[in-house]
Amino acid sequence: MIPLQVVSIVLVGAGALAVVLQRDPLRQAIVNSVYALLLVVLFMIYQAPDVALSMLVVGSIAYPLVLMVAIMRVRDRGEETTDRTGR
Repeated sequence: MIPLQVVSIVLVGAGALAVVLQRDPLRQAIVNSVYALLLVVLFMIYQAPDVALSMLVVGSIAYPLVLMVAIMRVRDRGEETTDRTGR
């Protein structure tokens, strides 16, 4: 195993741990996006550009975007509910 592969695997492991340790869902989505970028680098090192491209689009862009929009809509809906009840 070459040193670049070892460093990449260690970074991916650290990124996965960072995702798991996040408590706030919005922050977790952002860290998950960075983790997906680390996976893209790992896939490129192992010469799998098709998998890397798919992971780039889905893991780094589409999934975090959909998740953030959903979180914002739920938070906005929660604020509307508290405004109506007066609490």
